[in-house]
Amino acid sequence: MATAENEYTLDTVRETLVRQEDTIVFGLIERSKFPFNSQTYDQNYLQIPGFCGSLVEFVFTNTEIVQAKAGRYKNPEENPFFPENLSLSLVPSYPFTKFLHPGAASININKSLWKMYFHDLLPLFVASGDDGNYAQTAASDLSLLQAISKRVHYGKFVAEVKFRESPQDYEPLIRSKDKEGLMKLLTFKSVEEMVKKRVEKKATLFGQDISLNSSDDSKGKQKFDPSVASKLYEKWVIPLTKEVQVEYLLRRLD
Repeated sequence: MATAENEYTLDTVRETLVRQEDTIVFGLIERSKFPFNSQTYDQNYLQIPGFCGSLVEFVFTNTEIVQAKAGRYKNPEENPFFPENLSLSLVPSYPFTKFLHPGAASININKSLWKMYFHDLLPLFVASGDDGNYAQTAASDLSLLQAISKRVHYGKFVAEVKFRESPQDYEPLIRSKDKEGLMKLLTFKSVEEMVKKRVEKKATLFGQDISLNSSDDSKGKQKFDPSVASKLYEKWVIPLTKEVQVEYLLRRLD
């Protein structure tokens, strides 16, 4: 098995973040196939004995229970939305590299991501209406939210790599609990602009209707507004990733 030093470097974490962009963009495209389907989120729609909540909460909770039994949350890159409901893994543990500081386990901002997704993001890119595909809608929400969560919480790994490269820059700020100083040190506007442009370009390319007939009128039409991908990163993914990085660094010397 590769050592931690070989497994996580600035180059490898950047490559991982770029690949995660693809997953998120495809998730946006998949969710945009369905209208809002408000019954999916209606607390009064679902009537299952012993369960109180919406259909999307039912799907999330039960999926995470199964995935936890299968060992998903043994991987330090994964963070559940409903950790209070999880069962122990039933499969043999894989020896994941112990790269992160133990304090990383206490950082989970999925409650904030949940609120952002349903209150702010969905209305930006799904059409109003109802087509009855509530289970499929909830499944699309699950895939997309898990992808966003993985991207945001990967900030722990980014922060650890950066700390190991320049501990002399971070330690004084960590000891003085200087959140603002840490945030400034972690912010590279030019990189953020490049990321926003790249995800919008990916959304444009991945979301394009393709025709083999060059004269087809549908050529170049979009499945959804590609600027949504850029806006998602600008307003939420990038700021929340940096928030995770700061919270991780504040625990790094404990």
